[in-house]
Order: sequence, then C-alpha cells, then structure tokens
Amino acid sequence: MGGFIIFVLLLVGAVFVWRNFMMRGAGRVHDAGGRVLFPGGPTAVAGGVAAAIGGLVLLVVLATSIRAVPVGHALVIFNTVTKSFRLAHQGLTFVTPLVSDTHDYDLRRLEYTMSGNTGEGRKADIDDSLWSPTQEGLQVGIDITVWHHVDPLKIISIHQKIGPDYEEKIIRPAVRSVIRLVISEYAVMDVYSSKRAMIQDEINRKIKGLIEKDGFIVDEVVLRDVRFTPEFAKAIEAKQIAQQSAEQMKYTLEKEQKEAERKVIEARGRANAIEVINKALAQNPNYIKYLYVDKLSDKIQVIVSDQNTIMDLKGILDSHK
Repeated sequence: MGGFIIFVLLLVGAVFVWRNFMMRGAGRVHDAGGRVLFPGGPTAVAGGVAAAIGGLVLLVVLATSIRAVPVGHALVIFNTVTKSFRLAHQGLTFVTPLVSDTHDYDLRRLEYTMSGNTGEGRKADIDDSLWSPTQEGLQVGIDITVWHHVDPLKIISIHQKIGPDYEEKIIRPAVRSVIRLVISEYAVMDVYSSKRAMIQDEINRKIKGLIEKDGFIVDEVVLRDVRFTPEFAKAIEAKQIAQQSAEQMKYTLEKEQKEAERKVIEARGRANAIEVINKALAQNPNYIKYLYVDKLSDKIQVIVSDQNTIMDLKGILDSHK
C-alpha cells in the first residue's frame, strides 16, 4: 500500500511539472519580423529544461519501481525505512524506489546433485561423491540427487534466518550428515545390492525430518550410484567370477548325478525284464522262439531252423494270442 501511495504522488508531481511548463510557454519573445525567438523568454527556457530533467528522473524512478516477477518465482521486498517485509508473486509488482531491498526466489522444484562424474552436480569440476564408512569400516562413495522446493509460506522466514544460499547452508550439510549416519549402519554388500532400496527410503525419510522444519520440502531423494575403492572393486569382481564358476560346477555335478540316476533306473528296468523272461522260459522253453519270431518282420510266415525242422511261424504266433 505504501509503495502504491508513493507511485501516485510521483505521478501527480509529474503532471504538476508538465502543467507548469505549459503555462510558462504562454509568454513568447518575437523579433522585428514576428518570428518566435524564445517561448516565454529565458525564464521559460530554464523551466523547460527543469521540466525535461524532472520528467527524465521520473521515468527512471518509475522504471526501477515496476518489477516483473517470473512464473514460478516470488519476490521478497524489504523496506529499509519501515523495516517491514512483503512478498510479491508472479506478475508485475510495484517496489518503493530507493528504500527497497529485493531478492527473487525460485518456488519450483529444484535439483541438488552430488556426483563423482565430471560435468554433473552443483560442483561439476570435482569429485563430489559422498564417501562414507560402512559397518565394516570400508569406504563407499554415494552419488545422490535431492529434489526439493521452498515452502511458499516460509520464504520471508527463510530470507531472514538463512538467506538465498540456503542450499549450501542447509541442503548440502543435511545430506552429508544423513548419508554418513545411514551408511555406517549397513554392511558393504547391503549397500551394493540387496538392501539398496531400503537404504534409499531411510535416507529420504531422515533428510525430510531434518530440513522440512526450516521450510524446505523434500520431494524425493534418489541414490544414483554406489562407488568403491579400486581395491575393493577388484575383490568384488573376483568374488563374482568365483561364484559364477561355483554355479557352473554345481550345474555340472547335478547334471552328472541325474544321468547316473537315469542309468541306474534303466539298469534296474533291464534286470527286471530279464528276470521276467527267465521265469517265462522256465515255464515254457518255446518262449524264446516266440521272442525271436516277435522281432521278425510281419511278412515272414515260415522259418527253417535246420534241414529237418520247419517252424510254422503263423501257428506259433496264433498259439500265443
């Protein structure tokens, strides 16, 4: 309201100066030929210059008093005379000239990444991974991204107590502290594989509890990558190779065992078959002839076993039906 009143006063002053200039222009100085030499004389010229300067100053003041707040942003305005704060949202807003201190805040979701990859994160020119000891005391590096935004209702409080560089003062220290606290409670292989999702959820929950009370809303925490020292990385690779070899050996042994079991079952089947045949032969010696004939082609009807014996194949077959 105070800024709007000053704007109105400036506008009224500009109208007054312009009207005064026009009134002074009513007196004119002419030469012998009737041509106008000075509109209103020297006094009028001086008034015109003053009016022009005043108008220029007024335009500069007005230009610096009107601010355009971008979409998704908010402008914190501090009046150094009244020592009061005001918040202006997206769009045009009037700022009291000469006595206002302003700062623009982005209310949209922001990304804060800490990574060891060159060109990534807020400190892209250095290895910004978070190295922390595990439960066994082994060092692991964590690449992490925190998506967050400022609570619109607490922007003025944040500006008063923390300042615009809140990411370096609040977000980064909180993330580093939580990472070291959580990682130290897990074994290195938990971080590497089996419990990674659980660790991410715990980190997310603890970061939210730590910084949201200050007016920062955490949307999501993403565990981007896990890094190991070169020595431990080689040890993991060797262990994986050994595990693959063990799995292959286990597969081979199981395959051979199944093949042996199959052969045993097959041998038992043959033995049982032989036992049945032996019993049949003991009861009927001609059964061996039947088995022989059964293996022959269906087209064969007569078999000559020697010079004096002719077997009627059809009769033998019919007798066993």
